[in-house]
Amino acid sequence: SLGEHKTCVGDAQSRRVSYSTESFLQPVHKPYITMCQNHRLCSTYKTIYRVSYRQVSRAAPNSHIYPECCPGWRRMHSHNCNQAVCEQSCANGGSCLRPNHCACPRGWTGRYCQTDVDECKEGHRCSQKCVNTLGSYRCVCQDGFSLAEDEITCSRIPAPSSLPSGGLGLVANVTEEVQILKNRVELLEQKLEMVLAPFTTLFPLDGVGDTNSFLPERTNFLSHSLQQLDRIDSLSEQVGFLEERIGACACREN
Repeated sequence: SLGEHKTCVGDAQSRRVSYSTESFLQPVHKPYITMCQNHRLCSTYKTIYRVSYRQVSRAAPNSHIYPECCPGWRRMHSHNCNQAVCEQSCANGGSCLRPNHCACPRGWTGRYCQTDVDECKEGHRCSQKCVNTLGSYRCVCQDGFSLAEDEITCSRIPAPSSLPSGGLGLVANVTEEVQILKNRVELLEQKLEMVLAPFTTLFPLDGVGDTNSFLPERTNFLSHSLQQLDRIDSLSEQVGFLEERIGACACREN
């Protein structure tokens, strides 16, 4: 039977008595005939001793006999059966709690703590996604979210500012570029006026003079003037585009 300290009482009591064989002198009465008084024959006996053997039992001192532990228990630095025995070692940090049954740490289960617990199926604290790992789990976030310091909560990532860092410097650069282009436009317009000035003398309104002698020069002047006009139109478009950019940057900054 199982005692308070996992001891088998029946076995313990049977081991309290020891048996052994010992020798001893056994008395034997041997009769014989002798001469009595008055010369008569008499019958008498005498005692002799011979060596014999017998089995004896002795009670063992209680101070040297301890009850035997029941199966699945053993003594560990104690007279009591205080430690359970597991036929297979407990894995992953488990400890033998009772015969062939381990107490497992968090994240493991099974008789010998050999099976990983899937916390993502049994319940977790992740605010979005859960990824199971050996003996534990970890939280991950969806696109556009980041994991907080508590490694559980997912926070939305703020949208990047429409105005990049150094936006004020960018506006200043564009403004300076616009001013340079404006200056170039004014310079081209002045040159164009200078180029067109001779036309008033080459082509008088009253049509006086021989125009044939001036035909090559008129053609060159006209071609050069048209090129200047194209450059002015191109620069004007660039100025307009840059002014739009300045306006868009100013709106984003506000």
